[in-house]
Amino acid sequence: MILAAITLCALALGVLTPVRWGVWGFVGAAAVLFLAQALTNTAMGFEGIPISESLLLFNDSYLSYVGFNLQITYRAFALPLLALATPFIFRLARSRT
Repeated sequence: MILAAITLCALALGVLTPVRWGVWGFVGAAAVLFLAQALTNTAMGFEGIPISESLLLFNDSYLSYVGFNLQITYRAFALPLLALATPFIFRLARSRT
């Protein structure tokens, strides 16, 4: 569900990001989407259990818990990145010709 929501947001950002921002706009939009997905994954807890119980699985280490969620987000970010890149690159190519 989170992946679908982030992918729809990525598609909207790909359509709405101004073309004049170019590569930096694309990189910024991708970074914002990645952070939003990572924060959402971290806030929801491991497999839907509360964060206090999730930390027990990681020896009460916030750093390990956040690192795990960043790794999960990194692995699941291909679809939102594709949804962001497709309309943005199409629009960028049309504006340059």
